[in-house]
Amino acid sequence: MSKPRIVLAYSGGLDTSVAIEWLKEHKDVEVVACAVDVGQGVDDLDEIRQRALDCGAVESVVVDAREEFAQEFIAPALRSNAMYMGKYPLVSALSRPLIVKHLVRVARETGAAGVAHGCTGKGNDQVRFEVGTMCLAPDLENLAPIREWGLTRDAAIDYANERGIPIPVKSKDSPYSIDENAWGRTAECGILEDPWAQPPEDVFERTVSIADAPDEPEEVVIGFRAGLPVTLDGREVPLAELVDELDRRAGAHGVGRIDMIEDRLVGIKSREIYECPGAITLITAHRDLEDLCLEQELAEHKRGEEGRYAQLIYNGLWWGPLKKALDAFMDEANRYVNGEVRVQLFKGHATVVGRRSEDSALYSYEMATYDEGDQFDQTLAEGFVKLWGLPLKTWAARTKAHGDEL
Repeated sequence: MSKPRIVLAYSGGLDTSVAIEWLKEHKDVEVVACAVDVGQGVDDLDEIRQRALDCGAVESVVVDAREEFAQEFIAPALRSNAMYMGKYPLVSALSRPLIVKHLVRVARETGAAGVAHGCTGKGNDQVRFEVGTMCLAPDLENLAPIREWGLTRDAAIDYANERGIPIPVKSKDSPYSIDENAWGRTAECGILEDPWAQPPEDVFERTVSIADAPDEPEEVVIGFRAGLPVTLDGREVPLAELVDELDRRAGAHGVGRIDMIEDRLVGIKSREIYECPGAITLITAHRDLEDLCLEQELAEHKRGEEGRYAQLIYNGLWWGPLKKALDAFMDEANRYVNGEVRVQLFKGHATVVGRRSEDSALYSYEMATYDEGDQFDQTLAEGFVKLWGLPLKTWAARTKAHGDEL
């Protein structure tokens, strides 16, 4: 009888490389490795495929999902201005539901009994992988070899070296744990675990320090249609390429460094370092264009929902019903978010310096101007102010009648 199969979310890194052998030894299963390219800078997918086979996988599947990630995951996050705790554009959290989608697909195609991931018991990703699988394929088993195993990073390197497992890290010198995709890059561990310590420059790859940033600003013009960027400096650019180009250009000016104390879903606080130059620039531009195009009540309600939307993604609830319902709201709210935004990139900042919309702006020069041509009827203001203040005027009179001070 053949052994059961497990599909492992494979990154090509240390943990998932040793997890292949561990699953074979301790669970008596065959491992199908599934690597998903979400824009993390993989130069050679064939190399990743072969590495998994060399580590003991019976099959190795690689998926180029960069366009899918941009269209189906970055796009709704951008429309929602999704920023966890108002700071973090959901780099890792945004890619996990897409990876789960392909894990489940490969599991069905290969007849696997379950899926596995390389997460520890301390992080958020274990929740995202497992709850996502519960939603898309509740019959599949979830395995977490690194969480169950409990080995330290150094012990995992020893395990790999003892068994001749080809891993990209042969020494214990590199202290950081890195994850990245098209929307940004995360770093943790090592000296970063001390919240008082300034991050060393060797942590950063996508951004230059402010000290080394150019002394002259660069201006970019981003064109939006229905809340999504479609042009850059007047050129129509597919979303995945636009994000990539803007990420490089903004990063060259030091835009997008985030150093934060983050509330993890598992109940602990962690110090996280993020580099998100493209994401920060696009969210900044999109928010500003919404201010030009959204009606006041809709804009205010949307701002309230954005934090909830980000929290759902962070908490691994991408495939749940509330996320789906909020997507419908965000799509409708963005229907008339059309126009162009001028953004200045300079010394770590992405600053909006202009915005316009030919067909969707609710700003009216004739209403706003104090110069000749003003069409605002100021005679209406007196009655408006009296009615607006009437409830407080009534309350104040009663309060004073009771002898109380305001």
